[in-house]
Amino acid sequence: MSMNFKNFPMVSKVVFGRGSFTQLGEIMAPMRLNEHAPFIYLVDDVFENNSALIAKIPLLYSDQIIYISTEEEPKTSQVDQLVETIILGSSILPSGIIGIGGGSLLDLAKAVALMLTNNGSSEDYQGWDLIKNKGIYHVGIPTISGTGAEVSRTTILTGPTMKLGLNSDFTPFDQVILDPQLTEGVSKEQWFYTGMDCFIHCIESLNGEYINSFSKTYGETALELCKEVFLGSLNSEECQDKLMMASWHGGMSIAYSQVGVAHAMSYGMSFLLGTKHGIGNCIVFDHLKDFYPEGVKLFKEMKRKHDIHIPKGICSNLTDKEFDIMIDVAMSLEPLWENAIGKDWKTKITRPLLKDLYSKM
Repeated sequence: MSMNFKNFPMVSKVVFGRGSFTQLGEIMAPMRLNEHAPFIYLVDDVFENNSALIAKIPLLYSDQIIYISTEEEPKTSQVDQLVETIILGSSILPSGIIGIGGGSLLDLAKAVALMLTNNGSSEDYQGWDLIKNKGIYHVGIPTISGTGAEVSRTTILTGPTMKLGLNSDFTPFDQVILDPQLTEGVSKEQWFYTGMDCFIHCIESLNGEYINSFSKTYGETALELCKEVFLGSLNSEECQDKLMMASWHGGMSIAYSQVGVAHAMSYGMSFLLGTKHGIGNCIVFDHLKDFYPEGVKLFKEMKRKHDIHIPKGICSNLTDKEFDIMIDVAMSLEPLWENAIGKDWKTKITRPLLKDLYSKM
């Protein structure tokens, strides 16, 4: 019997190092199509008043910065609006899209780069391998570590009917710049929630049915780094460097495997309540000791060490209809359940079970 192995694309170029952000201009210069084709920078609006960072963005000709609020998770409507703004602003396609920020910004940059060359709305492409045309040149520069968005082949988007990424071979960045200095100044809570996204990637990947040596190698490396960062006694620079590498390896660990229960359930919660991805994963994972006993034990230890209080009771006043919406979204993510539970997952994961879990959160 012939096997059909996945042929995954990876980020083709990556720079790592403290202060490497200052090399952005020279890295991108050869990629400029001409002086009329701008580079468009999508930047988290938290940096709007950070003159030191903004001054390092190498604007030339008609390049522009678009500041973006990350109060909410990225939406398909937001992607479509950005694409329209960029197309109306110029008669030719940009030379490239550069995302500077956390996972939301990186996902938006990937989605916009793809939708500039694929017709219709981004909601038409939510799913696996629906993107037909290569996107324009796109660069990812994370300013917080954990999501793995800098390395993944998906962009997590909330659409009118589902929360699902544009999973495709054209999604990964052409260039990533990993500068741990950019993660300075992140609040403790945000650092923890986003770092836990990486930790949960590892636990779900390593304990899943889809695990293989490729994923395992990356997942085990990321897990060890997470333990050093969240349970060890590193100085702040070591913490920044190691968490950035944990995020990269954690993202790679799920490239050839899959996530599991926490992600499926947090997508449901996020779709209904707009809960941010990192914190949503933490709220759910706190209750998953039956699925991931060792991982949840470590998670609770990390939570205690950093004095983090996970929000409680966010599902306490929901109607049956609202529970149903969350359960529908969660159960629609079949590959995640199959990875977590096995091919017969539908016999074990029931609506009452999920409702019971959600009602504890």
